[in-house]
Amino acid sequence: MRKGHAETDVEAADLREEITLLRQRLTELTPPLEALLRRRGFSIFKKEPSEDLIIPAERHLDSYYETMKRYSFRLFLREVIKHQEGFTPGEVTTYATEEITGEYIDYLLETGLLERVSGGYRLRKRPVKSFGETLEWFVAEVLKREFRMETIWGIKFRGRRVGGDYDLIAKLDSGLLYIEVKSSPPKQIYDTEISAFWSRVQDLCPEMAVFLMDTHLRMKDKLVPMFEEELSKRFERPPAVERLKAELFTIDGRVFIINSKPSIEGNIETLLSYHLRRRCR
Repeated sequence: MRKGHAETDVEAADLREEITLLRQRLTELTPPLEALLRRRGFSIFKKEPSEDLIIPAERHLDSYYETMKRYSFRLFLREVIKHQEGFTPGEVTTYATEEITGEYIDYLLETGLLERVSGGYRLRKRPVKSFGETLEWFVAEVLKREFRMETIWGIKFRGRRVGGDYDLIAKLDSGLLYIEVKSSPPKQIYDTEISAFWSRVQDLCPEMAVFLMDTHLRMKDKLVPMFEEELSKRFERPPAVERLKAELFTIDGRVFIINSKPSIEGNIETLLSYHLRRRCR
């Protein structure tokens, strides 16, 4: 007999729970993340900066994390940062309805991230240069909460040939996962950023590397051609950029280019599942 949707959903949920428990056991049995990095010659100099981090007090973190899963809320936060010295609701009602924007403003007031001023509101913590640190924190929380992965973000290393920050590194069983997190739309990404990402991949040599853009726009139009151009410069026979599904792409099954549609956590789950199943082939 064919299984019904409900039975299939239950089996899928059971499988996800088993995978979570297995990862937890593997984490307990394998070396910590910093030890895995030291084995590769990487010594952490700085990590997880807080200068531009916008998160509430600990009692609000669970609800904030769940709200951050909403793409419209992340877009709203970018608008708040843009108008951080003072704004009216109309100035940040760009990507959501007036009603939803009002709910988001009330929520940020409740969590203490906004304060009322004459004529409107302003961000309590100022100045904030960008949404980048907060987005890195959120993606790290996704890996920790949804997949029980030991994770650090905003990392600087000592004495490496390749400079710059590594946005996020996680322990992938006994290996490494590196994620570059971009909050800008594709039109604001330049070839130098693709080159820097690829140089870090070659230096760190992780089991998986992900170039993640927090956008619902297409990757095929600009990002994929930029990666293809960079690969043609680095390899005599450049590997192909292949579509996994929707706007998720892979290079040799180890490097991935993804957006955040329909969700960051869902797309990361797709990549992890693909990685695990590919190892069993």
